[in-house]
Amino acid sequence: MNKILIITYYWPPSGGSGVQRWLKFVKYLPQTGWKPFVYTPSNPSFTITDTSLTKDVPAEAEIITQPIWEPYDAFAKLNKFLGRKQVKPSDFISTGKKSFFKSISTWVRGNFFIPDARVFWVKPSIRFLNNYLLKNKIDVIITTGPPHSIHLIGLGLKKQNKNLKWIADFRDPWTEWDLLDNLMLTNWARKKHIALENEVLTKADEVITIAPYHVERLEQLGNRKVKLLTNGFDEDDFNSIVHKKTTRFTIRHIGIVDELRDPRPVMEAVLSCCERNSNFFQEIVIEFIGNVNSNFKEYISTNSTLAAITRFVNQLPHSELLKSYGETDLQLLVLAHTAIAPGNLPGKFFEYLASGNPILAIGPTLGDASAVLNQTKSGKIFERENKEGICKAILEFYAEWKSGIKKTESDVSMFTRKELTVQLTKILKSL
Repeated sequence: MNKILIITYYWPPSGGSGVQRWLKFVKYLPQTGWKPFVYTPSNPSFTITDTSLTKDVPAEAEIITQPIWEPYDAFAKLNKFLGRKQVKPSDFISTGKKSFFKSISTWVRGNFFIPDARVFWVKPSIRFLNNYLLKNKIDVIITTGPPHSIHLIGLGLKKQNKNLKWIADFRDPWTEWDLLDNLMLTNWARKKHIALENEVLTKADEVITIAPYHVERLEQLGNRKVKLLTNGFDEDDFNSIVHKKTTRFTIRHIGIVDELRDPRPVMEAVLSCCERNSNFFQEIVIEFIGNVNSNFKEYISTNSTLAAITRFVNQLPHSELLKSYGETDLQLLVLAHTAIAPGNLPGKFFEYLASGNPILAIGPTLGDASAVLNQTKSGKIFERENKEGICKAILEFYAEWKSGIKKTESDVSMFTRKELTVQLTKILKSL
């Protein structure tokens, strides 16, 4: 059996969408003749825990862990010492005015820790893995970012062993990542990011990414070919889902709500729908599952109509999320409102597709998500400003729910994890 080492920061019991891409590849790689080795921190700092994901780690996989030092603990202690509340991930992303403390901490994060705060794991990992790869006769590695410091481990290993085959996987952009603009980078820091990204793009044997838009951008940045390998869904996860008739028209959003992924255009459209249809208010509920920005919660609470029909649920284990798909009438997808929005293809989008529920998306109508929706006929997408179109679509979905009309099933088989793993193995064989 061929051997491959995957270097990733996110691994169970870490939860969220960031872990699932390579967890699922590792699950199915043994079925295609590849034995996976996974290198990950033994003491990572993550906000979402989901032990239910450990069931997908195959017996053939070998998990190697090494300790990591991160500055987050020191920051948390300082925050506590100063009597400040812990900042939620959804509140960290802010386009508005920052407090003095938050401005200083953001500036330090952006200009002292390049490319990110996990950079202290790079050198010890290179030292450890260089010997480990030789000892275990592994000559193919994959690094996946963010955090993009993981790619620097691959870069260091490649410099020490020219015969090593290295695939760099970009789950998000690097220098063009929307979050980077919030870190108050100096010109020096930005140039450092650009130089490191360019070195990774030019030294890796293969570069893969999740969306056609990012393929094009990375090809231009690195002056090389980049291959597309989208996110997807695991058929095994959806075999037991039972769709039930809901008593109220249920719209659900899963995942982070922050200032870049702001559902207010949808909520304003819902208010308009309530004015147009007297029964609508009595028969609708909107639920947000996951980490939600405090400003958005406050916006909801100050409107009596929205407060009456909106629910907030804390992060759920993936197994519980899967059950919710069977009791949902409309999946809400809010794409980040940034310059790279055309390339937004979040992992949850593919689970939405697999659920069989119609999707209402807010984002670029000429982007990659729009292309997939049109290809699979799985829903509708609107620009943020088109509140009239959003309201009209919601009322149409509501009318279908009320009449019991079931939409035609879509062919989304090209996005199954098994099929995507087959595509991955073709890339591996070409090395």
